[in-house]
Amino acid sequence: MDIVLQQLVNGLTLGSVYGLIAIGYTMVYGIIGMINFAHGDVYMVSSYLTAIAIALFSFFGLDSFPIIIFGTLIFTIIVTGAYGWVIERVAYRPLRNSSRLSVLISAIGMSLILQNYVQISQGARQQGIPTMLSGAIRFDIGDGFVQITYMKLFILFAAFLGMGVLTYIIQKTKLGRMCRATQQDRKMASILGINTDRVISSVFVIGAAMAALAGVLVTLDYGAFDFYVGFIIGIKAFTAAVLGGIGSLPGAMLGGVILGLSEALFAGLISSDYKDVFSFSLLVIILIFRPSGLLGKPEVEKV
Repeated sequence: MDIVLQQLVNGLTLGSVYGLIAIGYTMVYGIIGMINFAHGDVYMVSSYLTAIAIALFSFFGLDSFPIIIFGTLIFTIIVTGAYGWVIERVAYRPLRNSSRLSVLISAIGMSLILQNYVQISQGARQQGIPTMLSGAIRFDIGDGFVQITYMKLFILFAAFLGMGVLTYIIQKTKLGRMCRATQQDRKMASILGINTDRVISSVFVIGAAMAALAGVLVTLDYGAFDFYVGFIIGIKAFTAAVLGGIGSLPGAMLGGVILGLSEALFAGLISSDYKDVFSFSLLVIILIFRPSGLLGKPEVEKV
């Protein structure tokens, strides 16, 4: 029982990170109907920015965790948001009226550019940062125990807070209303006076900000990263977005949590070597019986 509970804690933490990154995929797809395959590499860039920010704070003698984490989040979100804006302007906007294949190739090209840019500028070897928040809460259960570190508690708090803030923005603010209008009918939204180009750019920036939040949290927890780290976690987050229903914001969150819990339980109870196989098999099974995902809606062709 203690193993199951421990893996549930680990899976919920992992799933919340998947959900944050999956939001970027699902928001872009919901607005323009295309996948941002450079999104995982935006997450990778945020890992390096996290290390750079922490190094700068250490250089100036700041060692307070709240100040470091708040400053790192602000710095990383702003810079990573700029990356998201540039990706939209360079890789997507010029090809908006082209075929989907052209945009797909452009997105993959941007992904390779980011990977090689970081590899050349930062080196190919794995890098890391020191532990910023140590300690854990331990619960004794029979002959065993369940442990949750303070860092994992912080990840859960920050992830669900970020999701809550984003949900408020989409549901209650003017920007959110413009995003929903653009998603429903981009041409009609433009006729009604909405600057759809600005909305699309904003969506890329918001998605990059969510990836930045995930990058900061994961880097602080695991401490190690390299230029290729965005590929695997990007594929996992894309799987979570499709699992929950691509284009659905609650679906991205739900898909991330389900994927994280499934992966952790399989790794803890059966085999960690085949956890990725299980995750993608789960995706295939869901798509066979519900192609639009758990919370997704079937596409209705406008005539």
